[in-house]
Amino acid sequence: MSPPEQALLDGHWVKLICGASNQDLVSIEDLCGIYALAGVHCIDVAADPAVAAAARRGIAWARERQAADRPPPWLMLSLSDGADPHFRKAWFDPRSCPPDCPRPCARVCPAQAIPEGEGVLAERCYGCGRCLPACPHGLIEERGHLLAAEAVGPLLARLRPDAVELHTRPERGDAFARRLDQVVASGVPLRRLAVSCGLEAGAGAELAAELWRRFALLRQAGLRPLWQLDGRPMSGDVGAGTAHAAVRLLKRVGPLAPPGPLQLSGGTNERTIALLERDLPTAVAGVAFGGAARKLLLPLLQEAQRRGRRLLDDPELWPRARARAEGLVLPWLQRGACAASVSAASL
Repeated sequence: MSPPEQALLDGHWVKLICGASNQDLVSIEDLCGIYALAGVHCIDVAADPAVAAAARRGIAWARERQAADRPPPWLMLSLSDGADPHFRKAWFDPRSCPPDCPRPCARVCPAQAIPEGEGVLAERCYGCGRCLPACPHGLIEERGHLLAAEAVGPLLARLRPDAVELHTRPERGDAFARRLDQVVASGVPLRRLAVSCGLEAGAGAELAAELWRRFALLRQAGLRPLWQLDGRPMSGDVGAGTAHAAVRLLKRVGPLAPPGPLQLSGGTNERTIALLERDLPTAVAGVAFGGAARKLLLPLLQEAQRRGRRLLDDPELWPRARARAEGLVLPWLQRGACAASVSAASL
């Protein structure tokens, strides 16, 4: 398997998104272990010490089962420069829920964070928002969270990630610059600074213009960019149709984007690669999987929980989980070099 940096250059890059708000430590450890074993190059988690520790335990588990010279995946921490759906959790008071409510909120929750007779389990909720319109009584609200400015530097210095991702929006150029200053002040030598922005910035020229403005700031800071094009956020587990959003966005933005590798996200799933290989003129470095990656392993994660153990500790379940994860990851690891048009100077 290529080292992470080489995978970006060759178009083989695969990232696992555990969720910027996800604090379910057991499932995070299991997901990180299985997908690291399957060959992902980067694991993106919440900027939280307990979450980072769980991810590193999973990565260590995978390394014990891999060749000694195989490079480990990067650990990436997600931050935002303002309010963002990725940095929220659902909440409601279960005492206000009518006893005869059919609880459609629980049925649509992909994280199974709304158990019978309870409210939302905060540690499991990763902010997809599907429960909000599902509640027939309008009882569910979203609660965002944003890391305080003074906390960013010390947290990064403590956790020392390989990369950081900044979620941004068009109107937040000044907020992005301030957050970037906080990241730089941490003194952590980052392999990449990923910028996540999507359709809310406009499709095509509008989004590209926003990325160019961010690129100027990254260049001043001496940081190497990775552009995450978020087609349809947190929807890769919804159905095959969501795969089109990220590919359409790439086609519109790719030719206009600033230097640096482009990575697909938002609605990406097992169908994404087939869409890319079907006459796509723009180079792409790789893909990130979030909901689709979790959905694949959810039955096995649940079975491990019923058995009262980590998935990684069950010799019957983890090989099955690895096979499922490889079915999603290997097509990207084996694809042709599609990032050749990105010049060396841009990286």
